Amino acid sequence: MTGEPNTRLADLFGLAGWSKGELARLVNRQAAAMGHPQLATDTSRVRRWIDMGETPREPVPKVLAALFTERLGRVVTIEDLGFVRHGRAGRRRDVKGKETSPDGLPWAPERTAAVLTEFTGMDLMLNRRGLVGAGAALAAGSALSSAMHDWLHTDPAHANTHPLSGSQRIDDPLHADPAGFDRYEAAPIGSQEIEALERSVEVFRAWDAARGGGLQRKAVVGQLNEVGGMLAYRHPDHLQRRLWGVAANLAVLAGWMSHDVGLEPTAQKYFVIAAHAAREGGDRPRAGEALSRAARQMVHLGRPDDALDLMKLAKSGSGEQTLPRTHAMLRTIEAWAQASMGRGQAMRRTLGEAEELFVSDKGDVPPPSWMQMFDEADLHGMQALAYRTLAEHEPAAASTAQRHAKMALQLREGGRQRSKIFDYISLASACFIADDPEQADRYARLALVSMGETSSHRTWDRLREMYRLTGEYAGYARIQDLREEIQLALPTDPSKRHRSAEI
Repeated sequence: MTGEPNTRLADLFGLAGWSKGELARLVNRQAAAMGHPQLATDTSRVRRWIDMGETPREPVPKVLAALFTERLGRVVTIEDLGFVRHGRAGRRRDVKGKETSPDGLPWAPERTAAVLTEFTGMDLMLNRRGLVGAGAALAAGSALSSAMHDWLHTDPAHANTHPLSGSQRIDDPLHADPAGFDRYEAAPIGSQEIEALERSVEVFRAWDAARGGGLQRKAVVGQLNEVGGMLAYRHPDHLQRRLWGVAANLAVLAGWMSHDVGLEPTAQKYFVIAAHAAREGGDRPRAGEALSRAARQMVHLGRPDDALDLMKLAKSGSGEQTLPRTHAMLRTIEAWAQASMGRGQAMRRTLGEAEELFVSDKGDVPPPSWMQMFDEADLHGMQALAYRTLAEHEPAAASTAQRHAKMALQLREGGRQRSKIFDYISLASACFIADDPEQADRYARLALVSMGETSSHRTWDRLREMYRLTGEYAGYARIQDLREEIQLALPTDPSKRHRSAEI
């Protein structure tokens, strides 16, 4: 007990709208449903949790997390409630002694599988009950970067490479106690099972690129939940690393799909989980790429300063094994953030570095599976996006944006439908800025034709940005028709986007 109010729990309690007595009764009822009929909580105990900072014993934190998740319609974890897990890494404190680490980051090694499984279990529960994720706040990029900097720059300690069983696993510090839903008894798996999991990642990744994140997100989250259960068993080191790699790849996909359908706090949590999983598997380049996804999310949400904080960590923490092409990809995200802030000179310098790095990659080292989507078309697509974004500050940049967008479209391979839509929107937007409404109308309509084939809400967000640019040309008959078509294509109530994404 700290003697200080638990402000996190108090805030969530206020949002939920319960009385303290009502919450006590719900805890007892939910605990019994989860196999703990002996639990007896009363109003005074709830008051101590909230007002005095008392941390309840297990299983109460898990019970509370489940209750608040269902009540608020978004994933609420033990960390969100302001409770400290047993066996977790210590929290950073600033010079005044205040906590600076969101969610107690970084997690201790033994907690990563448990956090992964708990979070995915909660996410699946929301899907099953038809609830939607919304309302939580994103952690600031600077807070994440500060919390994870030293941790990401060191290598994880590798434990005993021999699998454990039975009572041995109970005492093993790398064994994660069951913490979520849909868990099964941990059991060993072999290389064939891991190969099948790795193939499933490729299938999910291709589907996401072609159709957007909404239709397969639940399947990816479910697969990740299963992998969390597998990680509770300590496998031989070479298999354990591969399994962590599968977890990292699935977590990135779950995050990207969540971002694609507007579940932003959920997406950020998955990106952080992915970074932890990648580092546990000894793959620092993958951890850096996962953080770069969180940075892209920040730029999309209009927070480029947070994105730059995250990119500093992603670049410096990705390690010496990072290939030039991966470094090039990281530079393009940094450049997009700079463009969003109107820093044209810095953006051009960063994109120049990206081009040099991309060309310098001789291909003698096969790229990891998660980098195979970043090809020359993607390089041009990101350059088009950066210049189109800069054109809001420097209209002359619109012509360069058009050139890169056209190159990207020429180079796009089949199955990358969502990327093509983004290219068309970048191209149309650049044409509007360049005072060429006729060409802008042409490319905007090509984007509209393709949008019905995907479940990506990010395309709607970009389309809204383009719609804003059409206002200057509303007097043109064709552009007025285009505006009406865009209005019909966009959801009338943005808050309903999340519900349709989870069907």
